[in-house]
Amino acid sequence: MFQPSGFTEYLEVSLPPVLLGDLTGQVLAYITLLPIAILVGFVTLIVFKRELHTISFFGGLILNEGVNWLLKHILREPRPCAGAHTTMHTEYGMPSSHSQFIWFFVVYFFLFLYLRMHQTNNARCVDLLWRHILSIILLGIALSVSYSRVYLLYHTWSQVFYGGVAGSTIGIIWFFFTQEVLTPLFPKIAAWPISEYFLVRDTSLIPNILWFEYTVTRSEARNRQRKLGTKLQ
Repeated sequence: MFQPSGFTEYLEVSLPPVLLGDLTGQVLAYITLLPIAILVGFVTLIVFKRELHTISFFGGLILNEGVNWLLKHILREPRPCAGAHTTMHTEYGMPSSHSQFIWFFVVYFFLFLYLRMHQTNNARCVDLLWRHILSIILLGIALSVSYSRVYLLYHTWSQVFYGGVAGSTIGIIWFFFTQEVLTPLFPKIAAWPISEYFLVRDTSLIPNILWFEYTVTRSEARNRQRKLGTKLQ
């Protein structure tokens, strides 16, 4: 881990300041911004997919951030290097918002992969393999983001740890709240005139949306290709 004392030259990598010559710090400076990329991805997905479960997932992330803000202003524990980062929105560091965000996202995604998405074709081994691989990648991302917050001196280990605990707990609660409370309401919400106007849809009854969209798209493309071939004859 680098130490800020004795160094005066910094390289600005987007938001986090990184010491020149510290390759590890430069890589972690990008990794620590992954929550922002995830938020942008969610907004993009909602705009183009307009699926109620995705909207609920995003709502959980926003709720998680609100809980983090509340906890920070209740606990009021300072960051380990107060004043070193001039771009921070708050001086409090307990719990880490990045750690809480990424662990909410990863734990919710774990539950979604293994409990929400069920196998619908015969490639059981292949299906489990890609789920396990994706889970390992997500776990690596969560650990990397958490470590980056300590390495870059934004948080202490305890702030990152409790952020992860809070995010994981809220992620579990929100997943089962979505499954047990919100999901039964999705068909009614999708039938609202405003939902129909904005093409908001409910796919909660489809066990594997990736496989469903793939087969439907492939079938529709083949039908259109046959019709086009008939017209050209």
